[in-house]
Amino acid sequence: MNSTSSNASRAPAWQNALAGSQILLVAFGALVLVPLITGLDPSVALFTAGVGTLLFQLVTKRTVPIFLASSFAFIAPIIYGTQTWGLAATMGGLVAAGVLYILMSIAIRIYGTDFLDRLLPPVVIGPVIMVIGLGLAPVAVNMAMGKTGDGSAELVPYATALMVSLTSLAVTLLVAIKGHGIFRLLPILSGILAGYALSLSLGLVSFTSLDDAVWFAVPNFIMPEWNWQAVLFMIPVAIAPAIEHVGDILAIGTVTGKDYFKKPGLQNTLLGDGIATGAAAMLGGPPNTTYSEVTGAVILTKNFNPVVMTWAAVFAILLAFVGKFGALLQTVPTPVMGGILILLFGSIAVIGLNTLIKSEVDLSEPRNLSIVSLVLVFGIGGMAIGNGEMVLKGVSLCAIAAVVLNLILPYPKAEPANE
Repeated sequence: MNSTSSNASRAPAWQNALAGSQILLVAFGALVLVPLITGLDPSVALFTAGVGTLLFQLVTKRTVPIFLASSFAFIAPIIYGTQTWGLAATMGGLVAAGVLYILMSIAIRIYGTDFLDRLLPPVVIGPVIMVIGLGLAPVAVNMAMGKTGDGSAELVPYATALMVSLTSLAVTLLVAIKGHGIFRLLPILSGILAGYALSLSLGLVSFTSLDDAVWFAVPNFIMPEWNWQAVLFMIPVAIAPAIEHVGDILAIGTVTGKDYFKKPGLQNTLLGDGIATGAAAMLGGPPNTTYSEVTGAVILTKNFNPVVMTWAAVFAILLAFVGKFGALLQTVPTPVMGGILILLFGSIAVIGLNTLIKSEVDLSEPRNLSIVSLVLVFGIGGMAIGNGEMVLKGVSLCAIAAVVLNLILPYPKAEPANE
């Protein structure tokens, strides 16, 4: 494994550049999906993914072969925040989420990782991640049926939308399960292309914006605004993806045979993620997170050289300034994304469930059962606490409730051993 990595590091620049373009292709479908769903500018997302990855590499001294891009965990909060306080205020809240990552990295530097295990065990993280996925289920279904995410308006006739969305979903499933080699890492992109092709044949795609777009254009950057309500709303949301970061770093370390918890250290990888997320929000882009698709590509290619991720980041930044490309992304019809999101949001919920299973959380134990049950009902049922302008609901409420319950509920007493 080490010899393979050494050979990759000695590869000529053009080979690393080619490998970098392949990495961007693998991450591309998920990268642009978040801005397309939330109404953000895909070109800004491309730019901030590239810049975020470079900042991460700077902080970690380019030792970890990962690529940072749009986080799915923030889709629902971005939609809610934009509708409630506006896009600029939502970006301010996301900057605060990046600051939380940075504060957590400082705490890890001072106290080690033990406090995270006590504050955020699997019984807390698992159900919160499940709520992130299940809470988004109505958005996916509405879009798949040709409606807006909130179901308030019909964009595409029901029968036509269902045909397109189910085609996108079917192709995504087939590629994910039956695909071989690099193609198995492109299920989202494959589903988008299949749904887009069918939409073209049905006359659902309008190229008006593409015709009007120029070839070179600066992305539509948006500066954040301070809004304490948006900040208080976003900070708890950041807990789950921050912990997910730990799992991703462990996974890539297993692949490469290196302990990244020691070098560059979890405190530095989390710091890099926090700076990348804050920088993205400062420009109007979605928060960044490490991509498991990229880890899969690293496994497949056995190219462990972080320089490859530098090339992927550079290509993402360059693409962000191609106006025609950004306009083309915005022509993707809603049902195409809806079909893919049915699988994607369900997968997020399953990740949370798998967190409980892998950690062997005993749900027959009343303490664990109480935490998981309350979090799921709060999140899926739409529980809100507060009134007027200060209301806690959704993932934010669930994260706080899970942490508080874990801290205050007594652990079961150990039964005395039988004589």
